[in-house]
Amino acid sequence: MATMNMIQALNDAHKVMMARDEDIVVFGEDIGYFGGVFRVTEGLQKQFGKTRAFDAPISEGGIVSTAVGMAAYGLKPVIEIQFADYIYPGYDQIVSEVAKMRYRTAGEWTMPMVIRTPYGGGIFGGQTHSQSPESLFTHIAGLKVVVPSTPYDAKGLLIAAIDDPDPVIFFEPKRIYNGPFDGHHDRPVKPWSKHPASEVPEGHYIVPLGKAAIVREGNDLTILTYGTMVHVALASVGEQGVDAEVIDLRTLVPLDLDTIEQSVKKTGRCVVVHEAPRTSGFGGELVAQVQERCFYHLEAPIERVTGWDTPYPHSYEWSYFPGPKRMKKALEKVMAD
Repeated sequence: MATMNMIQALNDAHKVMMARDEDIVVFGEDIGYFGGVFRVTEGLQKQFGKTRAFDAPISEGGIVSTAVGMAAYGLKPVIEIQFADYIYPGYDQIVSEVAKMRYRTAGEWTMPMVIRTPYGGGIFGGQTHSQSPESLFTHIAGLKVVVPSTPYDAKGLLIAAIDDPDPVIFFEPKRIYNGPFDGHHDRPVKPWSKHPASEVPEGHYIVPLGKAAIVREGNDLTILTYGTMVHVALASVGEQGVDAEVIDLRTLVPLDLDTIEQSVKKTGRCVVVHEAPRTSGFGGELVAQVQERCFYHLEAPIERVTGWDTPYPHSYEWSYFPGPKRMKKALEKVMAD
């Protein structure tokens, strides 16, 4: 079985789906000839031609609105917003058109489109290349929101997203494009080739939307997380010697509430981890869901480990980034209560 990093896995998912369905078109800023700033679409234009993989002007609103028209007329656009920080000019189209088309046409039209975008910090990108805006999209009815954490999941989830008749926002944690990251920025970079989830099957396979993965079983507490923070959580649990169950949500909408509920009822404790700022972050929704479903099983207050309520700082990146030190404090607190 081939070993891939996340970039290669996503690229392979594009190729598999474009070969299966001639209605799939891919476009965005620099994604055609150049292959994208992170090379996720490298080689697609050469293999499938300029009418199916092409560059778009620097206009996120224009990219999204063009995809809306394509999807309404039966094509299946997969578009790239170069960085999630620049998705905001297209937000009106996403909220008002993409998410509402099936509802406003009483199911007559669907929006079979995927909006891919690299997100998150850990690359010294500063305030305009490090944001995590996932909660802005989980709040909008009609959108599905996906965040992979491994090459295997990245390919399977992207294929599932392209197959889906409804619109999917596909956030790609750019800090782990080339390898898993445990939060220790001062340690050597680890390649995906040494991680079991870098083994990616050839051809078509699906990781279903709406199904979380238990990436570590445990009995003392439950950690709910996604993206880069999955690897930070796993490393922190190992360093602290806590028998924690780590759940990679993979899909924020739809959310796998059954897996969450079963785990928290078993462990009695819960920690929620994400990169985004704390206030109104998706972690608040997770806390509410756990509280509603597992209140009488909780043995301690639910803890959150998140980013700060500030613009993403360049010089204080590793203080902002929810790394092992903050994880350690949260684990100690929830276990002490």
